Amino acid sequence: MVAVTVKLSPPFELTDEAFYQLCQNNPDGKFERTSNGELVVMSPVGGEGGKREADLIIDLGLWNRQNSLGVVFSSSSGFKLPNGADRSPDAAWVKQARWDALTSEQKRRFPPIAPDFVIELRSESDELEVLRAKMREYIDNGVLLGWLINPQDRQVEIYRPEQPVEVLDAPVSLSGEDLLPGFVLDLSRIFEQKFDELVA
Repeated sequence: MVAVTVKLSPPFELTDEAFYQLCQNNPDGKFERTSNGELVVMSPVGGEGGKREADLIIDLGLWNRQNSLGVVFSSSSGFKLPNGADRSPDAAWVKQARWDALTSEQKRRFPPIAPDFVIELRSESDELEVLRAKMREYIDNGVLLGWLINPQDRQVEIYRPEQPVEVLDAPVSLSGEDLLPGFVLDLSRIFEQKFDELVA
């Protein structure tokens, strides 16, 4: 997806309430807000990107329903990170106890919590360095495990707190490790278009 960052300054500061209302008034748009208060406007993904994203969420959701360990969120969900940024990972998961600790009002709006697990899926138009910066921001704000899936290069970057980024070339699957016990993401559907192009 194409993302445009709009720098705002007084008198156009985007408060928490103003950002929330902007999102509510434009339900077909996708917005994020940086820790500096800048508005990030993102275009919809194309068909292939949307299909891949749906596959990720379905697999994560099915695992979660079988294990009942937390709550799964789609890319339409916004999270208020501790640094003040409002971010919407392509898929996210929060431990049940942390979700249950939020008030009803916090759950209804943008939860003031960093997910425990996030996935970002690179689309054809995404700049890799921008996504890498988001992944580092997630980890710096309390995310315990993050996957940056890059179908264009058939790579996955795994982010963990206080550890170097692990880069996997053409992995067949990914493990949820101790955080998501038993969760294994089959990457064959995510990488299938690229594979088809290679053998065509």
